[in-house]
Amino acid sequence: MSGVWVFKNGVVRLVEKQQATAGTAVAGGRRKALVHTPSGQVVSSYAALEARLTALGWERYYEDPSLFQFHKRGSLDLISLPADFSAFSSVHMYDIVVKNRDSFRVVDA
Repeated sequence: MSGVWVFKNGVVRLVEKQQATAGTAVAGGRRKALVHTPSGQVVSSYAALEARLTALGWERYYEDPSLFQFHKRGSLDLISLPADFSAFSSVHMYDIVVKNRDSFRVVDA
């Protein structure tokens, strides 16, 4: 059971977290999707994301099986993602966008 506690009109209640579909995340009631800007394609799997990041100079780390991690040589940046793509959220998407401003963007799906 996961969700957010909401306090409204003097009443506290638990609002259940909705399950997001693969490649999308729910933020503020809207589904989000990570888009590779040059191609205009939605990133729908870690295989597709890995191919895009590798082309941008990111290298994958295999040390922790519970995480999907990438590092860029000559940089302190590290992208850490959950091993399960269904747990890929808008927070992870924005982390990728901040570290690759010209290559990715987050859109409402």
